[in-house]
Amino acid sequence: MIKGKKNINNGYALMETLFYIALFSILSILIINSMIVMMGSFKETAIQAELRQGADILKKMTQEIRSAHRIDEISTNALKIGTLDEDNNERDVDFLLSGTDVRFLESDDFIANLNSQNLEVTNLSFTEINTTNSVAIKISVSVRSKRDKQNRVVDFYDTVVLRGSYWY
Repeated sequence: MIKGKKNINNGYALMETLFYIALFSILSILIINSMIVMMGSFKETAIQAELRQGADILKKMTQEIRSAHRIDEISTNALKIGTLDEDNNERDVDFLLSGTDVRFLESDDFIANLNSQNLEVTNLSFTEINTTNSVAIKISVSVRSKRDKQNRVVDFYDTVVLRGSYWY
């Protein structure tokens, strides 16, 4: 009797296998897609952080200019100012655009580039503003991330009054 009985469950094993393969494929596609979205978001976050470094460049220049008491040289992409250190000793500070880097020099000695390797400075300009009571410098910095395929450029502006230029 047992030899003559047919197994009626043969088709179910094949159907279950196909179902699990389809389910695994769908889950794999969803996981891979979410990983791609997360990597894109991480890259965009890194690019935005690099572009915000332009504000740090402007902040460093602003701090130095604010403490200056004279402008030695100014051109569209270079600035040399005279400042005093903590001990009231004279020192010269230079900012200049060299290629795509903003160079910071102190007493003609190279200190550092103000931008990181992944950040290009596309424009740096200084403009002197003289009034009857003070002297100011308008700064404009434009930056672009080397990793940004959209080639977005972010501009930063500031006008800084030289602390030593106030006349009463």
